[in-house]
Amino acid sequence: MIANISVITDNLDYLLWGRATEGQPGGVLLTMLMAIGAALLALPGGIALACCAWRFPGAVRNGLFIWAGFIRGIPLIFVIFWMWYLLPMLTGSDLPGAVTVTLALAWFTAASVMHSVYAGISALPGGQYEAAVVQGFHPFQALRLILLPQVLRNVMPSLTGIFIGLLKDTSLAFIVNVPELTTVAGQVNSRVQIYPAAIFIFTGLVYYLLCFSLEKITRRRFALR
Repeated sequence: MIANISVITDNLDYLLWGRATEGQPGGVLLTMLMAIGAALLALPGGIALACCAWRFPGAVRNGLFIWAGFIRGIPLIFVIFWMWYLLPMLTGSDLPGAVTVTLALAWFTAASVMHSVYAGISALPGGQYEAAVVQGFHPFQALRLILLPQVLRNVMPSLTGIFIGLLKDTSLAFIVNVPELTTVAGQVNSRVQIYPAAIFIFTGLVYYLLCFSLEKITRRRFALR
């Protein structure tokens, strides 16, 4: 047999949360913690960058788009490697691997969020912003109170796709041996050395269920079709 359910049930705790009871979360738990942490950094960061790019044409906008184009034009695995070696030099100490990967994911994802939100702001009728300013709103108040609520709803399908990609990209943490789901699945496979199909089919199903759940939650929360 190429698959046997016992290899999953025997290692289920380790696949789901690693050594969390010893203070070392791993598996699905660490995958979700990294994805949520990166999203919490990338979403407000990307929105702020999009607002700056829209509000300040010229050098600021061009600089932000050059930065975003560079980040989006290189493989994420390079960003993880750069963060892995650069952050200890900047901070003077080694950061936990999961923190380093989370920061790399956030930095990479913020560029995509910026592009998506900027496109949403640019698509709105210009008269809305002008009317808000005439009514006495500060430019950033107009953005925050008038434009962004509309933009975020309009670009939510795009943002959902970005964050589904972010969730799957946590699997690249295996290259620096962070014990997220893909890493621990590989460890289990190396230890038991049988039924690799069962282990990696299970891993793929977990990623699918996480991404499917994220899509369904977003659709229900924002009533998207």
